Amino acid sequence: MATRRPPSRGRRPDKALTAQDILDAAIEIGDRESLEALTMRRLASELGFSTMALYRHFKNKDDILDGMADQVLGNLRLPDEIGPDPLTEARRIAEALLAMMREHPTVVRLLSTRTTTSRGSLRGAFERVLARLRQAGLPPGEAVDVYGLLMTYTLGFAAYQMPRPWGGDGEAAAELRRQRTHFYSGLPADEFPNMVELSSELTRLPTDGQFQAGLDVLLKGLAADLP
Repeated sequence: MATRRPPSRGRRPDKALTAQDILDAAIEIGDRESLEALTMRRLASELGFSTMALYRHFKNKDDILDGMADQVLGNLRLPDEIGPDPLTEARRIAEALLAMMREHPTVVRLLSTRTTTSRGSLRGAFERVLARLRQAGLPPGEAVDVYGLLMTYTLGFAAYQMPRPWGGDGEAAAELRRQRTHFYSGLPADEFPNMVELSSELTRLPTDGQFQAGLDVLLKGLAADLP
């Protein structure tokens, strides 16, 4: 019998621990904090069970990380209809990847620090995407190139945006942008002449508008190579 600790996070004391419970808690910790904060002991404490109860479902932390990748990457939400041309489909895929990474920052950390061969993640965010790009009209080799371009661009942007909350929407983000503009404009003008002059424009770097602007540049390059 698994030793049960006093339940935390409002969990029912009579609820049997499932693999899904463990993955949900692991993703929550990864989203909120970091993968370093995710330990078997921490997970057990969050769930109100002993660490031995976790080993009934997962062999080790790496096994849990693969399960997290399966759950997040494997459930990448893409539009039902494939775009009428490669450029439209590529934009849709990039926007879907960014939405996934913003909803679950843990996937940015997973993709940046490790590789996974778990089939759920490969099927959801690799096989499906390649298939859609090819169905939209890209030859096999170009489909691979475009996949890599979209993934690395989106991953890099999401990683840049994550610690910069002034890139978001709403009044709070707007106020943070105002404060950031004030910071840039207050730098010594003789040492940072360009940053002072462009202070208001610099705060747009982590915004979705900047993401779309960069994506436009990438897609224009792709369009130039297409027949």
